[in-house]
Amino acid sequence: MSRILIVLFGVLLLASCGGGSKQPPSKLNDACSIARERPDYMKAFKSTERKWGVPVHVQMATIYQESRYKHDARTPHKYVLGVIPMGRQSSAYGFSQALDGTWDEYQRETGKRRAKRDRIRDASDFIGWYMNKSHQRNGIHPSDTRNQYLAYHEGHTGYARGSHYSKTWLLNVANDVDARAKLYQAQLSGCRH
Repeated sequence: MSRILIVLFGVLLLASCGGGSKQPPSKLNDACSIARERPDYMKAFKSTERKWGVPVHVQMATIYQESRYKHDARTPHKYVLGVIPMGRQSSAYGFSQALDGTWDEYQRETGKRRAKRDRIRDASDFIGWYMNKSHQRNGIHPSDTRNQYLAYHEGHTGYARGSHYSKTWLLNVANDVDARAKLYQAQLSGCRH
C-alpha cells in the first residue's frame, strides 16, 4: 500500500512541475522580467520583427491585451437566461486571440499548416503577418501601436470603415495598449536580454 502512495506522490509531483512553462510570466508589467523569464518569447518576437517589421514592444503589448500571456486563453461563455451555457463569445484562442477564420487564412497564406495559436512563435508570427497586412491595406505603420491594435480588433475592413470611432471603450483600450507598448519599449532599451 505504501508503494502505491509513493508512486502516486511521485506522479503528482512530476505533474505539478511539468506545467510551469505554460504559465504566464510572473511580472507582466516588466518587459525585462518577461525577457529573462521567457527567452523563447523574446526569440520569437525578434524573429517576427525581422520578418514582418513589427517591433517587439508592439507585439508584447498586443499579446498582453489579448491574452495576458495565457497560451490557451479563450473568450468567456455566452449564457441564456444567465445560467445555460451556449458556447463562447467568439472563436478567439491562444496568445494572440486569433479567430478561426483569420487563423486559417494565415496558415494558407504563409504555408504554416502546423502553426498553433497556443505556441508563442506562431502567435507572434501571426501578429506580424496581420499587422503587415494592416500596413499594406490601411497604411498603418508597424510601430503605430494604437492604430495597429484598432485594425487588429476591428479587422482591416472595419478599420477602413471607421467602425472603431463609435466605440469609446475600444478607443480607450487602444490607448492603453499604446501606453503599454511605450512602457515596454522604454524598459527593453534599459535591460539586458
